[in-house]
Amino acid sequence: MKDRAQYGVCAFLALTGVAVIADAVRIVHLASSNDPIGPRPVPLLLGAALLLVALLYGLDVARGGRGEPESGEDVDLGTGIDWRTVLLLIGAVLANAALIEPLGWAISGALLFWVSAFALGNRHHLRGLLIAAGLSVGTFYAFAVGLGVNLPAGVLRGIL
Repeated sequence: MKDRAQYGVCAFLALTGVAVIADAVRIVHLASSNDPIGPRPVPLLLGAALLLVALLYGLDVARGGRGEPESGEDVDLGTGIDWRTVLLLIGAVLANAALIEPLGWAISGALLFWVSAFALGNRHHLRGLLIAAGLSVGTFYAFAVGLGVNLPAGVLRGIL
């Protein structure tokens, strides 16, 4: 029974590798002097690596290899799932996805970080909110200045 799950992981890795390669092959590259190689090699290598890992993992499972269960250094493996925490984290991610365009990353990201910290046990609400705001504004500028990627500014357009 456990072998089926292991082979399922192998199949998932292989399908992901095929999808990445198929997507990479469709990338159109317009030759330029600045980028003679183009954007194809990295996804092609990643797809090939996924296929290789799937093959090697499948061979390991076929030879009787089994992953060790988590020893749970600080986790009681006998307890159930903390659904409150899981649902709060899912809610934070969904709220971020819904609010990122209208409110902008600085606000939606701060909300995401603050609710995530609360869900994971932070009870210093004001300090958590200040840290979340600092993280979201910091990542906004890190993406904009460091990477040249503009995250949505939302209602703070012109201020940030």
